[in-house]
Order: sequence, then C-alpha cells, then structure tokens
Amino acid sequence: MSDVPTPATLDSLIHCPLGAEDGTPVAVLLHGRGSNKGDMQGLRPMLPHDWALVTPEAPFSASTWGYGPGSAWYRYVEEDRVVPETLEESFAKLDAFLSELPQVLTFRPGRLILGGFSQGGTVSLAYALSRPGSVAAVLNFSGFLVDSARLDETGGSPPKTPIFWGHGSGDPAIPISLAERGRNRLRRAGANLVARDYPIGHWIAADEVEEAVSFLLPPAAAAT
Repeated sequence: MSDVPTPATLDSLIHCPLGAEDGTPVAVLLHGRGSNKGDMQGLRPMLPHDWALVTPEAPFSASTWGYGPGSAWYRYVEEDRVVPETLEESFAKLDAFLSELPQVLTFRPGRLILGGFSQGGTVSLAYALSRPGSVAAVLNFSGFLVDSARLDETGGSPPKTPIFWGHGSGDPAIPISLAERGRNRLRRAGANLVARDYPIGHWIAADEVEEAVSFLLPPAAAAT
C-alpha cells in the first residue's frame, strides 16, 4: 500500500489496498473549504479495506477569498448560491482528474464513488447531477445542493445516481434547514436519496460513515 503525492490535474493523495487491480472500487473524497488533500484520508480506517481512496486538493487558494490557509472548490455567495464560474472550473478540473485515474492508479477503477465534506460534498453532488452516469454513487457529508443544479422537479426525469446525504442537526455552518431545502428538491425530482441526520455540528460522525458504507455495499457484504 502507498500514500504518496501524485502529479495529476489536481494534486492528490492516494491509498491503494494490497493487490489492487482492474475492478478495484475507488472512492474519490473531496475536502472542505480551507482544508487540504490530506483531510479526507482520515476516513480511510472506516472504509472497506479493499477500496482505493483518492483525495484531491481543490484548485483554488482558500486565502484568496478569506477561507483560511488551505484550498477551496468554489467561491461562496450565500444560502445555496455560489459563484458559478468557480464551480464550473472545479468541474473541469475534476473531469480531467477522473479521466486520468486509470493511468495514475495503474489499474482501471471498478465502482467509482465521489463524495466529500462541506464544500467537497456540495461539489460532489453538483458534479454528479451535471454529469449523469459519471460516477456510481455520491456521498454528501454536510454539503448543500447549489441553486443552479438542474433538476426536473416534476419527477419526469429522475437522477439515477444513488445519493447518501448525512448532515448534523446542529450544524452552524450549513444549517439543517438548508440541507432540507436541497433534499426536498431531490425528492421532488425522484432521486434515489438516502438522508440521515446526526446529533452533531459541522463534522463527520463515525456512525455516519458506517451508514454511508452500508448504503454503498450489497446487504450481505454490509453485514460482514
């Protein structure tokens, strides 16, 4: 196994299980605002041992917008609004990054899961909705649904990508009311959504990760 900085469209850290080969599941997890590529590697012990974990660094310097010393995925405006050009630039970087994964990993990924925390969750959700079929599932930990996300809220064209959305009921950064606004849009659109709330603030709980993994695994595998 290895944890090494990897030159790619986005800088990243990679953990691969022993014996990784074509078909190995890969989780790509995006950090939150003002954080860095190492942050989401902290979830590795809670993920299945046979998954690869890739954690890229966001393309923007967080200090440019007063977000701290790390990096950011977009410029925030208010509520569920962001500066669209910054979000689209991150989408373009992710397009290139994900397309390069087979060369970077030296094996062809099997199931590709995209997720993240806070800004990373917001980007993961918006990316998957804008690019149907690009990833197998989305894990949104304490993010929100951007107002610009295109959804048919009549339910006539439901998004097919399964979505797990975990959120803290006491989150002071992204209030649960904002989360429910986005969840309700997804429900009206007929999305395959599992929403769970936890008695926490703006962080990820261990049982939240456990439920997210169970959501992704077949029942027999989740029980072992």
